[in-house]
Amino acid sequence: MLNRTIEPAITDAVAFNLQLKPYEYYKLDNGVPVYVVDAGAQDVLMLEFVFDAGNNFEGKNIVAATTNFMLKNGTKQKNAFAINEHFEFYGAYLNRNCYNETATVTLHTLSKYLPELLPVIAELFSECTFPEEELNIYKQNQKQRLEVNLKKCDFVANRLIDEYIYGLHHPYGKYTSTIDYDALTREDLESFYKAYYLQGNCKIFIAGKLPSNIFEALNTYFGSLPFNQKTIQPVAHSIEASIEKKFEIINDANGVQGSVRMARHFPNRHHPDFPKVQVLNNIFGGFFGSRLMANIREDKGYTYGIYSYLQNHVQQSAWMISTEAGRDVCKATIEEVYKEMKLLQEEPVDTDELHLVKNYMMGSILADLDGPFQIMNRWKTYVLNNLNEDYFYNSLQVIKTVTAEELQLLAKKYLNPEDFYELVVI
Repeated sequence: MLNRTIEPAITDAVAFNLQLKPYEYYKLDNGVPVYVVDAGAQDVLMLEFVFDAGNNFEGKNIVAATTNFMLKNGTKQKNAFAINEHFEFYGAYLNRNCYNETATVTLHTLSKYLPELLPVIAELFSECTFPEEELNIYKQNQKQRLEVNLKKCDFVANRLIDEYIYGLHHPYGKYTSTIDYDALTREDLESFYKAYYLQGNCKIFIAGKLPSNIFEALNTYFGSLPFNQKTIQPVAHSIEASIEKKFEIINDANGVQGSVRMARHFPNRHHPDFPKVQVLNNIFGGFFGSRLMANIREDKGYTYGIYSYLQNHVQQSAWMISTEAGRDVCKATIEEVYKEMKLLQEEPVDTDELHLVKNYMMGSILADLDGPFQIMNRWKTYVLNNLNEDYFYNSLQVIKTVTAEELQLLAKKYLNPEDFYELVVI
């Protein structure tokens, strides 16, 4: 019996021997790969279909995102109301998301209701009709939402900083306008749907407490669909970054707050510096105890929060710093960011701070592995980025062993003010 009069021993997170539960791998009759993590005590599961159907593949702006959203808005057999009613009746949640390279359809449900839900999902992938009335409603709603968001400095800043570092014609840098919605047609969606969903490339990720016949069920409803019959290669886009690197945009003449974005180009996950820079980034601005937070929030009081992060892109990537600050201190905020960069270049991180960040990162990874859904999300990231389990264990080793001297060299390599774009939207 547990003796509650004795306090438990405190274990250093850096000493944890974390293990990533492996997935099971299957292929449907049509070649669709299925990644499975069968785990968990609750009778729930997550099923995600990932298509090579992001905005990287569209020839016309917002076609990919609109096609993905409209998947639930009507088939040959059911209208939008009937589809939503069906999933709600079983207490299930079906969500769609469109990203740069991929688009997803994700189901969360009680495991016992999967047989009632799979046929309808298959129907979405094979019989979607994109009703004109539903499309008009979607376009009207999106235009209204866009008009509201364009009044927000943070929304405008997020759009513009990506344009400056990638270029407006790059999938990572383009953004939408009301004109794009007006130009969108039902024929655009049907064409994209046929190429990238009905006959597209698909991967399936499923996690949770799974039925014993899960593979047979997936094969019954999805194994005969014309998925993965042709190779779809992402279009290679060159970066057309802005020559100018400093911008100030007046978005609200009467506003009291401004949005600050600073960014530089950075290699993707395959670059050997990436895992070590993750540690450096956390020291710099990656969590609530970071240097940027201690200086600009706690000491100066310029902002409620400031963070830095490496963008989660498959191809090119960027190192980004993001905050909202008082209108009169936005420029001072940028100056303080550069001061913190300089300190990281000139002085090695002390032992206690480095140890704190290592413990934080190991603890965060441990939390990310808490449950089958989180485990599968990590595996999905690796699969979609063409990585394997070696990347996970190598990253752990980097966190445990990286030195202050190595981080100082990386700061000198990457944290140089002349490499960063600056944007203030007020």
